[in-house]
Amino acid sequence: MRVLLADDERELTNALTAILKHEHYAVDVVYHGEDALDYGQTGNYDVIILDIMMPKMDGLTVLKELRRNKINTPILLLTAKSEIEDKITGLDMGADDYLSKPFAMGELLARIRAMTRRKSEFTPNVIQVGNLILNKENFELSTEKESVRLSNKEYQMMELFMNHPKRLFSTEQFMEKIWGYDSEAEINVVWVYISYLRKKLNLLEADVEIKASRGAGYMLI
Repeated sequence: MRVLLADDERELTNALTAILKHEHYAVDVVYHGEDALDYGQTGNYDVIILDIMMPKMDGLTVLKELRRNKINTPILLLTAKSEIEDKITGLDMGADDYLSKPFAMGELLARIRAMTRRKSEFTPNVIQVGNLILNKENFELSTEKESVRLSNKEYQMMELFMNHPKRLFSTEQFMEKIWGYDSEAEINVVWVYISYLRKKLNLLEADVEIKASRGAGYMLI
């Protein structure tokens, strides 16, 4: 899952990014409202976290513009303000939830999980395609024969494949969805991780495989 984090407090964003990546989220960070709006309008995020007080454009204005442009991504507002009016305004403008600073990291993660569950109505903790099972809690990929723990990027790629079996994903889509627009990684990193996943599927004796379509991308079938 991909998260857009918009907040101008560098120490906070660094800490949040580390924790979110540890929980196997892909994270893009921006530090002012204009970038938050530009990134958010791509529609490539599963969750957007917006600080209300940001330079260039405040979080409420970003929220208003995203909803006006039909971006329905779940949005969590962060605010140092305690006034109930700010929270009411944010919710009325289309925010899905809010969290007042300072907050516990565990609560932030729980609210993100709750928002994504509401978006998809129900998201099970495991995904199964054929005899292959992906566990979202411990990041393990398994069959009845064996199980392996996936790295951060491996997990994100496999989650994308298993949520959309038989759907073709281009290399560019993987780069945008998992590595992000600002990544310095070369595009061949996708091929490397596809190779890692294929080896794991062979080890697990999976009855599905990652097929390549020359010049188009990859799919799980």
